[in-house]
Amino acid sequence: MASALTDRLSQLVKSLRGQARITEANVQDMLREIRMALLEADVALPVVREFIARVKDKALGQEVVGSLNPGQALVGIVHKELAATMGDAGPAGTASRSVADLDLAVQPPAVILMAGLQGAGKTTTTAKLARHLIERRKKKVLTVSTDVYRPAAIEQLRVVTAQAGAQWFPSEAGQSPVDIARAALDHAKRHYADVLLVDTAGRLAIDQPMMDEIRALHAALKPVETLFVVDAMQGQDAVNVAKAFHEALPLTGVVLTKLDGDSRGGAALSVRQVTGAPIKFAGTSEKIDGLEAFDAERHAGRVLGMGDIVALVESVHKNVDLAAAQQLAAKVKSGDAFDLDDFAQQLGQMRKMGGLGGLIDKLPAQLAAKAGQADLDRAERDVRRMTGIIHSMTPQERRKPELLKASRKRRIAAGAGVQVQEVNRLLNQFEQMRTMMKKMKGGGLMKMMRRMGGMGGFGGP
Repeated sequence: MASALTDRLSQLVKSLRGQARITEANVQDMLREIRMALLEADVALPVVREFIARVKDKALGQEVVGSLNPGQALVGIVHKELAATMGDAGPAGTASRSVADLDLAVQPPAVILMAGLQGAGKTTTTAKLARHLIERRKKKVLTVSTDVYRPAAIEQLRVVTAQAGAQWFPSEAGQSPVDIARAALDHAKRHYADVLLVDTAGRLAIDQPMMDEIRALHAALKPVETLFVVDAMQGQDAVNVAKAFHEALPLTGVVLTKLDGDSRGGAALSVRQVTGAPIKFAGTSEKIDGLEAFDAERHAGRVLGMGDIVALVESVHKNVDLAAAQQLAAKVKSGDAFDLDDFAQQLGQMRKMGGLGGLIDKLPAQLAAKAGQADLDRAERDVRRMTGIIHSMTPQERRKPELLKASRKRRIAAGAGVQVQEVNRLLNQFEQMRTMMKKMKGGGLMKMMRRMGGMGGFGGP
């Protein structure tokens, strides 16, 4: 979706350059392009019609302010409407909100009911949400599975709950889902849990018994939040599932899973409109911490190819060891040599932030487009290979690379499963980086930055 809209809007901006107003004559072409991009992104037709109508209403006759041309003004309008479409409308009489938070302002334990089809990622999302509540909200979390039809689901929740650092309440296949839920709620009260996350059973398709069961659970638990978990890659199917759950339950929020693998992106627009419930979280990776609060304004920017620099900065703060970075800076400043241990540490920090692909995804489209997927894949492989080579060295060799003569290189290459040429390539790249570090020490940082373009980065990934 992002690439389709970005490409089309970029062409419109170029074609409309120099015109002073957005008029009935030129807006029709722009809206037709946007409509096609949305439909190709698998946005539901009623949602497309409503979105286009709102954009048209705001765009017609709008004066272009300052240096903006009509195409750029339209991009601003589309960005604003995308954010409004995916965001939380807020209470009556208030402005729409970009981020919709969980409502936990109740007497503990706050019960959160997880609903959705089998395969949407409910169980994994339950654990990710537990991790989020523990880390961001400092809550004591208990999870329980009422999926008595798939014993593997109960075991899966136990495993991922342990990874999240939360507590798990046991259940068995022969029990009643409502009895399990009530027992878990009683346990949560007696053990002073702040939040109880209830993972419900799913089916491969919507059926009446499933809906009756989840209604009974909702009636017994009276949850403060009922979250609908949906696979962002389902496209139009996500809309049909959303309608069914919206009719069966008073949904308070939506969790979009597999958003990182969604090339079209229509689900984020469609599901919000169909359910009327705000998108509260988005699954961004398979890792236990791969869940982020959904920010409609920032996601709209990513859809339009503007990138998400805020998310990039947050990723740096979350995953980079700032103490280690400061220690490295102090080491270089004092004149100590930058060694292969330091080099490996920098590679590891980058991988923690989602690798090159994860970083590129958050950059504006103009910058991201310069790095093709094949280049990224090759660079990711190179990073893994370099890390393996460094780990095949002894601690002394990592501290003193000058010891690496022919026989040592052959041993290292054999240990890493690569050719000796790969070891030599790594050492060349390391030497280039070490040279740069020396220039930082001498106050030549600005000179180094100016020259980096001519070096092609570090001569590698």
